[in-house]
Amino acid sequence: MPEPLISVVIPLYDKEREIEAALRSVLAQTRLPAEIIVVDDGSTDRGAERAEAVGSPLVRLVRQSNAGVSAARNRGIAEARGEYVALLDADDAWRPGFLEEIAAMIREFPGCGMYCTAFDILSRDGLFPAPTLRTRGVVENFFRDSAHRYIAIPSAVCIPKAVFGAVGGFPEGMKIAEDLHMWIRIASRYPVCFSPERLACYSKVASNRSAAGYTPERTRHSFEELYDPSAPAEKREFIARAALGKALILSAKGDTEAAARAARAFSYTKTYRRTLHKVQVLNALPVAWRSPLLGLYDALAWRLARRGL
Repeated sequence: MPEPLISVVIPLYDKEREIEAALRSVLAQTRLPAEIIVVDDGSTDRGAERAEAVGSPLVRLVRQSNAGVSAARNRGIAEARGEYVALLDADDAWRPGFLEEIAAMIREFPGCGMYCTAFDILSRDGLFPAPTLRTRGVVENFFRDSAHRYIAIPSAVCIPKAVFGAVGGFPEGMKIAEDLHMWIRIASRYPVCFSPERLACYSKVASNRSAAGYTPERTRHSFEELYDPSAPAEKREFIARAALGKALILSAKGDTEAAARAARAFSYTKTYRRTLHKVQVLNALPVAWRSPLLGLYDALAWRLARRGL
């Protein structure tokens, strides 16, 4: 099998402080990509200038009016010349062997819809391994095995460009959990490949986190459109997990109606009853209380998870 041609797509919006490190992590790869496409999604800072200042012939800057992360990723995918597209968020980074491991998996396990690696989480408390699978190769059951572990995140995944042609692009206008919407569509049609090597770093402390400045979504896409009552239970539960996790954020941001709608639509869940009840309780509280309480809960959950409790 010939060496896979991989393009890297980085959506950029107001990440002036982080974009250079992200680009340097790509340029430090033991196997360089064919190109690095940075899509500046109408940034209001100097992030685009920082990307150009890196000065690599591999970096190509594409500018567009602000349209959201899904539209930026889709623009980069459309511009990509490679057969495969590796995604990286502008505030995250790769370790030097990431693309080499991706290329090795493509050669060893052809025909998959996603190639993913394990990753670390950078928090204010330090760097910690994310809970992931431990076995390298084709994932036996993506929806079941993702129940309490990570398999795919945007900064540790590579997808054949042809797959986007088959399932469509990222859901434009969706601001929260748009990546899960895409993973569900891909994993419904293709096998997924995973490596337990922690070759990416996801940052929880970067500036301008997407969920921090929420405004109501204007999109035709939803998790309800992915629901199929005849689908296996593990797939239905994964969709419920994604939708209810998003509903928590919507409720915390004051979008009571959208959160209540998700709670009604996914009330069937058996695995994620606790999340369902959290949405219902949060929605019943005054809006001003919701975000601080959810933040406290998430901080406690993160500390317990770190300690293996």
